[in-house]
Amino acid sequence: MTNPYFVAVIGAGPAGLFGARELAHNGVHIALFNRDIKAGGLAEYGIYLEKHVMKEGLRKQFRQALDMANIDYYGNVSIGTNGDFTLDEIRALGFDAVLVSAGAQGTKSLGLPGETLEGVYHAKDLVYHYNKLPPFSQRKFRFGKRAAIIGAGNVMVDIARYLINHQGVEEVTAVVRRGPAEVNFTKDEMKHLISYLDLGEFEKELARVRPALDAIGQDPEIGRHKVEDALSKADPKVREAKFHFDFLASPTAMIGENGQLTKLEVEDTILTERDGKTSAKGTGTKHTLDVETVIFAIGDQVDANFGLPTEWGEFTKNKEPKFPVEHVSYESMTEGVFVGGWSRKASEGLVGYARRDGTNAAKAVLQYLQTKEPANANPEAVAAKVKSLQKPIVFKEDIKRLEAAEAEEAKKRGLVEFKFASNEEMLQAMGLIETV
Repeated sequence: MTNPYFVAVIGAGPAGLFGARELAHNGVHIALFNRDIKAGGLAEYGIYLEKHVMKEGLRKQFRQALDMANIDYYGNVSIGTNGDFTLDEIRALGFDAVLVSAGAQGTKSLGLPGETLEGVYHAKDLVYHYNKLPPFSQRKFRFGKRAAIIGAGNVMVDIARYLINHQGVEEVTAVVRRGPAEVNFTKDEMKHLISYLDLGEFEKELARVRPALDAIGQDPEIGRHKVEDALSKADPKVREAKFHFDFLASPTAMIGENGQLTKLEVEDTILTERDGKTSAKGTGTKHTLDVETVIFAIGDQVDANFGLPTEWGEFTKNKEPKFPVEHVSYESMTEGVFVGGWSRKASEGLVGYARRDGTNAAKAVLQYLQTKEPANANPEAVAAKVKSLQKPIVFKEDIKRLEAAEAEEAKKRGLVEFKFASNEEMLQAMGLIETV
C-alpha cells in the first residue's frame, strides 16, 4: 500500500520507532530524525547493563523497522531551539504532519540548597553514563562509600544495584517521601537488590512508620509484600554492602565541604489523604544522612527549549482532541504536530508503554492525514537540506556498519556486548570521519 503523505518523526526511541513503523505500514513516507547516532533511545541507553537478551530482542525489532523502504533515517541531527533545526524549520520543509517522540530530555529539579555540589546527580545522567551514551559516557562521577537515592521506583533499584555491584558503594539508602505501600518498583526488579536489605532492620522501619500509616488507614502489610515478595527469587550477594529504606522522609538540602557533598538533610513527613489521593506533608523535624553521593530518581520532564508550549513538565496537549485514540489526546496545541511516548507523558511506564503510546500516536496522525490533501513534500529535498548541515549525518547503512564494528570488537575482547563510548569513535567506525 502506498500513499503520497510524508511525515516527520522526531526521536528514534521505542515510541518513535514503533510510531514510524505504524505509519510506514500504512504507506506513509517517514523522515526519522534522531539526536543520537544510534536508534533505540531509552531501550538502548536506559536498560540495566546486564539485560543483554532484552536489549538484543528490542534491537532486532528496531532493525526491522529501519529496514522499511519508506523510512528515511537521519541520525546525529538535533531538533530544538538550540538544535541543528528548530521545530518551525522542520515544519517549513512541507511535511503533512510531525510526530514528536523525543522523550523527556529535561530533568526534574527540586531547587534545593546544595544541588550543584559534586556528588549530587540525576538518575538519568548516571543511567546514560553506564550505558555509554555520549557525552554522559565521558562524564566523571564521584561515588563514595555511602549513597542516598531519592525515589522508590525501578530506576532507584537499578541505580542502587549499579552503585553496589559496579562501584563498590558499601551503603545505599532509598529516601522515600511517602510510605512503604506506595513504592513503585516491581518484585522482578527488587529481586536484584533484596539480598542487601537487612530484614530485621526493615521490620523496625515498618514499625517506626506504622502510626503514620494507621492515621490514614493504610495497611503496612501492603508495603511489606511489595518488598518481601521478591525474596523467593533473590539474586545472591556479590559484595558486602547494605541497602536501607528511609520512609516518610523528604530531602530538604545537600550539605558539603569544599564543593563536595558530605550530608543529606531530610525532613520527616506524615501522610494525608484527600479525594482518595495520598500525599506527604513535612513535620518540621529534620535529620541528616552521612553520604558522599545523592542521586535523584524522581522522574524527568520534557525539554522546554524544544519549541512546543509546556505545562507541568510536559508538552501541552489539546484537551479537546479531534483525533483521540482510546480517549487519549496525542495532539499538541500546534496544528499538525502530535506527541507520543514520554513526550506526551513524561516518565510514564517502560518500553512496552512507549511502544503502545507511539503506535497510538501514529494512529492519531493517520486520522489527521485522512482529513487533508497531501502537501507533496519532497523526500529528496529534505535529504538535501539535512546533508547541507556542516556535520556528519548518519544514515541506515551507516548504522549497520557501526553494529558490525561493535560486534567485532566485542568478539575480540571476549565480551557479550561492546559500545564505543564517544561520538567520534562511532563516526570513525562508520567511516564518516577520519581516524586521528
